[in-house]
Amino acid sequence: MKRTIIDTSEMELNENVVTIKRVTKVVKGGRNMRFTALVVVGDGNGHVGAGLGKATEIPEAIRKGKEDATKKLITVKLDENHSIPHDIMGKHTGASVLLKRAPEGTGIIAGGPARSVCELAGITNIRTKSLGSSNKQNVVLATIDALSQLKSPEEVARLRGKTVEEILG
Repeated sequence: MKRTIIDTSEMELNENVVTIKRVTKVVKGGRNMRFTALVVVGDGNGHVGAGLGKATEIPEAIRKGKEDATKKLITVKLDENHSIPHDIMGKHTGASVLLKRAPEGTGIIAGGPARSVCELAGITNIRTKSLGSSNKQNVVLATIDALSQLKSPEEVARLRGKTVEEILG
């Protein structure tokens, strides 16, 4: 997956903590408790990313997750009614997510993890279906995988050597 570096200095990023898990490591002296936070960040205008933070305290794990997510921002192609340009399927390990474009007024029809990614990306009209694993981390990453594969009609026309009108019909 090709990632372009996005300058986040002038961006106003919103964050959404998708899940916080308590993980335990059993050692000779007892149990070590740590926390893992899955955080999604986005500017609501076509940029979104997800990151994982691990620490002994919850706020520290969330902060690390937000830092990780800002490093992994992707740009999402949106059409004129704040939906995606075409239907697409994203996959990450056992989770698959189907994203379908929707007309104006549909809203975001999505489950929890996919919904947070779509909201923070700035998508307002979309239908999604989570297939396979329901693991929140894998569903978030599958959704981001699908959004990163999107191509605008201009890109498709340029790749095929046609005009945008020929592509759109």
